[in-house]
Amino acid sequence: MSNDNPTNTLDLRSLVKSTGEVEVSLIETPIGSPEENEVVVQIEASPINPSDLGLLLAAADLSTAQATGTPERPVVTAKIPEAAMRGFGARLDQSLPVGNEGAGTVVAAGSSPAAQDLLGKKVSLLGGGMYTTYRRVNVAACMPLPDDASAADGASSYVNPLTALGMTETMRREGHTALVHTAAASNLGQMLNKICIKDGIALVNIVRKPEQEKLLREIGATHVCDSSSPTFMKDLIDALVETGATIAFDAIGGGKLAGQILTAMEAAAVQKEDGYSRYGSSTFKQVYIYGGLNRGPTEFNRAFGMSWSMGGWLLMPFLQKIGDEDTRRLKERVSAELKTTFASHYTKEVSLQEALQLDAIAAYAKHSTGEKYLINPASSAG
Repeated sequence: MSNDNPTNTLDLRSLVKSTGEVEVSLIETPIGSPEENEVVVQIEASPINPSDLGLLLAAADLSTAQATGTPERPVVTAKIPEAAMRGFGARLDQSLPVGNEGAGTVVAAGSSPAAQDLLGKKVSLLGGGMYTTYRRVNVAACMPLPDDASAADGASSYVNPLTALGMTETMRREGHTALVHTAAASNLGQMLNKICIKDGIALVNIVRKPEQEKLLREIGATHVCDSSSPTFMKDLIDALVETGATIAFDAIGGGKLAGQILTAMEAAAVQKEDGYSRYGSSTFKQVYIYGGLNRGPTEFNRAFGMSWSMGGWLLMPFLQKIGDEDTRRLKERVSAELKTTFASHYTKEVSLQEALQLDAIAAYAKHSTGEKYLINPASSAG
């Protein structure tokens, strides 16, 4: 394959204006020639993950969204609530690239053997700015895909798979033996169930609808609790007694669920302890919040003793903490099980321009289970 480097790339950009609006648009920018250890990848698939939406839409009120521009260069603007604007001081009036991960074909490479070895190959990559037609990255950001894998197969091979593996890895490293996961019918939640089934880890799934419970049981989940059920707390306590789960990963963030989980963990723990202590059980209970599907305050009633912790969990700091060797081990597992454990399913594939249509934004911004969009920037040229 020839080493022909493209001149420009078409970026999807998000701009928070000091006037209180977010503007999302497509901007053509120079791509630059790859340095010694760099490659240029034609991006052919990039998922819209919940973790992308915060940067893309900036907590805007989508009921105020307006579309302008042209079909080739659409522009979407929406008002940001005044309270939310306080959190955007560091990014005001900056045009930022969007998209955490993607996959595509290496079309140009630097002079190093590692870079040249990737020329013409399909790779998945992580590093931001993936909603673009071409992306120049260091070879260390690339993971070669199996020969039978398409770009769509590899597009979601970082964020969800490594997050799911990171949860079980954190569980083991912190001395827990089973875990709880919320919003558990998501693509990530389904991957986590497959990992836990394969690795023999007890998992308590929390969902919000009966149809989500049905979906998880069909893939082999044993413990599924529906938070909309009147027996939710009893069902959750029973599942925690059976599994002994003392660590949870919460994608919801706001509301009462994190506190309910700690309360249920305490109720399960005291059933196994002799005697009474006004400080609660001696069992340590941990809830990590890793998402923000509910943007409201996190509320809890301290009915879970004194041996507990609640904090945040993010993928990139976790990978930095465990180091290169263990990160490489997790990536190798993802590559080996790309079409089984870590397979992703998409509702719709769109171009960069189609991703900025108001109906598409309304659909993928809902975070609905089973509604995952895939952007194909390669279909956006012209």
